[in-house]
Amino acid sequence: MPAAGRGEGAGRGGGRGGAAAPAGPVLPAHCRIAATLKPSADSVIDVEVWMPEASSWNGKFQMVGNGGWAGTISFAAMANAVQEGYATASTDTGHKGGNAIFAIDHPEKLTDFAYRAVHETVVTAKAMIAKFYDRGPRLSYWNGCSTGGRQGLMSAQKYPEDFDAILAGAPANYQTHLHAWDLAVSTPVLKDTAGAVNAAKLELVNKAMLNACDAKDGVADGVLNEPTKCTFDVASLQCKAGPSTSLGAGDTENCLTAPQVAAIKRVYEPVKTSSGQVVFPGKVPGAEAGFGAYIGGQNAPGISVGSFQVAYNDAKWDWRTFDVNKDLPLVDQKVGAIVNAVNPDLSKFKARGGKLLMYHGWNDTAISPGNAIDYYTSVQKRMGGKQDDFIRLFMAPGMNHCGGGPGPNVVNWMAALERWREAGIAPDRIDAVRIGNNRIEVSRPLCPYPQIAVYNGKGTTNDAGNFSCKTP
Repeated sequence: MPAAGRGEGAGRGGGRGGAAAPAGPVLPAHCRIAATLKPSADSVIDVEVWMPEASSWNGKFQMVGNGGWAGTISFAAMANAVQEGYATASTDTGHKGGNAIFAIDHPEKLTDFAYRAVHETVVTAKAMIAKFYDRGPRLSYWNGCSTGGRQGLMSAQKYPEDFDAILAGAPANYQTHLHAWDLAVSTPVLKDTAGAVNAAKLELVNKAMLNACDAKDGVADGVLNEPTKCTFDVASLQCKAGPSTSLGAGDTENCLTAPQVAAIKRVYEPVKTSSGQVVFPGKVPGAEAGFGAYIGGQNAPGISVGSFQVAYNDAKWDWRTFDVNKDLPLVDQKVGAIVNAVNPDLSKFKARGGKLLMYHGWNDTAISPGNAIDYYTSVQKRMGGKQDDFIRLFMAPGMNHCGGGPGPNVVNWMAALERWREAGIAPDRIDAVRIGNNRIEVSRPLCPYPQIAVYNGKGTTNDAGNFSCKTP
């Protein structure tokens, strides 16, 4: 590879002279290559590969994932990787824009989004790296959350040779069932706004939930360590019978109407078909601040509508007609068979020494945390017994979708994965911190599922050193 382009920042035109990357942090000198891959007649996959100078390269490759329906290069994640010394790559997965319209009547583009774009980028990037440095990467890592988590699991399942270690956060790997849950919960409130719940009432529910369950884990910190153990009944907040007000019969801002109670209960519950099949798990207590996306009565979840637009080949598909019994089989056939990454057989990935580190925030309301547990459990069942020598799952109390939230949510996941893959040190605990006012306010260990962090009873509860990981 010619040296021209070496030392150019990500914001300057290198490679084929593609569009400049957005302005961002100051990056080390590196070569930036932009390319377009066309593995099928209908494929137009844009990719970027950034390679630090040989003296700064750590000898490894890290590919970074996407979110939602992708449609953009993940420049910020690439910047983080190159600052750590990695050669890095990202792809828009074969289209522009964050909706699913690109895939309507374009099955090849749906395949690109599902898995082909990532695999083709891996192959291309490794070849570029080998040419640039006169040697290939000694190890290849995947780093992604949400859709990026799905992409990581898909790689382990379908292309186990692509990565030596995979970080898969909050995976959207059961995409069609996730989207069916979203519509099953939001559609009733959108069609009858009597059940809509505003932010103030969701805060009311959250406070009541925390008052009932927060201290049960031995620490009153505004975070539920085991949210599935909370048995508070939201119906206890239902308004008593009384005179009609502008809010409704007996309604005040300090209580919930019967339709609002029903709407909130739907969020906590798994969606099931009429035959009793569980489609997707519900959200957990303590995460009520994010419920408005489903029962706020504002808009249909556009990302989720996308799967059904593709299944019906109709950009104007009407979400008001959604019926889980009728629509789920079709979307599974037309979209899920290509996009979903639920195969629990990871034996080939394991056999070549692969390590899979999964994580999910308990307060995640974009993707129910129970989904990560379901997939992790399915791997254990399929592969027999405890498989923690190559796969571990960490549930993060109080963490929102891929980060943020009231709990400790800043975590160096990649460092833990590197130690595991390169030094054979399995992550028995990973410390997380919450930062406020430019300082660490709280540190707390995250534990490999099903263990939880238990306070030792001595010292401040803001210090991770005073907690141990124990099986409940």
